[in-house]
Amino acid sequence: MMWLLLAFLSAALLGFYDAFKKESLRDNAVLPVLFLNTLFSSLIFLPFILISAWSDSLDGTIFHVPAAGWEVHKYVLLKSVIVLSSWTFGYFGMKHLPLTIVGPINATRPVMVLVGALLVFGERLNLYQWAGVLMAVISFFMLSRSGKKEGIDFKHNRYIFYVVLAAVTGAISGLYDKYLMAPVSDGGLGLDRMVVQSWYNIYQLFMMGAVIALLWLPKRKTTTPFHWDWCIILISIFLSAADFVYFYSLSLEGAMISIVSMVRRGSVVVSFLCGALFFREKNLKSKVVDLALVLIGMIFLYLGSK
Repeated sequence: MMWLLLAFLSAALLGFYDAFKKESLRDNAVLPVLFLNTLFSSLIFLPFILISAWSDSLDGTIFHVPAAGWEVHKYVLLKSVIVLSSWTFGYFGMKHLPLTIVGPINATRPVMVLVGALLVFGERLNLYQWAGVLMAVISFFMLSRSGKKEGIDFKHNRYIFYVVLAAVTGAISGLYDKYLMAPVSDGGLGLDRMVVQSWYNIYQLFMMGAVIALLWLPKRKTTTPFHWDWCIILISIFLSAADFVYFYSLSLEGAMISIVSMVRRGSVVVSFLCGALFFREKNLKSKVVDLALVLIGMIFLYLGSK
């Protein structure tokens, strides 16, 4: 059950990642923050790529990055597009919405993964899992009522739409991860997790570099100015650590994507507490009820997967 413990560790790291992301985006330009995140994340993994290519000192360790050709990199490139799409929507939503609303919406990703697993991998849902899905749907509608108290109309607020899109593309990424790293005998590609994690960061850096050069730099004087915040580095450190632990847990024998994804979204507890304690967000009583429903839904999903 080591993969389950690693999933909980990944969740804690992700919760702090959300808090650092919220702080970095406060009165700041979104695209440069996202670009710097991809830059620092790439710099974290670049040494592993280079050392693995030029020496055998990492051979046999969990940090080794095997050489791979285009037949592997084309799949990693697609993952980069999916993840960067999710991040872009998520960053814009995070900047303009309270953490105590964004977190619970993101926490519904396991439901999307379950439905996706149902459709794509033929996994069948039992009564507990359907109960979890129902709880997630109810919590979303209750969250919309909490949002109205802060002037946030879920039907007409584009940033709510962005956060939902981020959650959907994030769920697609989770399903794609299972396909990439599941053994060939189980219908997956059996890719090495370090190849996936290290190279998808590199590809994202080049994509964001193009976005900055073509979209942000020409208009930077007419949009929200960028200012440096040390939390930007912490975004990359905590995300890279959370993803490393996540990928490692998925690569272990017996790991279930539905469970790992569900536990990982438990990061909402950490991010919710940060929103309450550090960002002094409002209407916490009603949002706690919404959060409780999300967590109860997660428990049902867990019971249904045993």
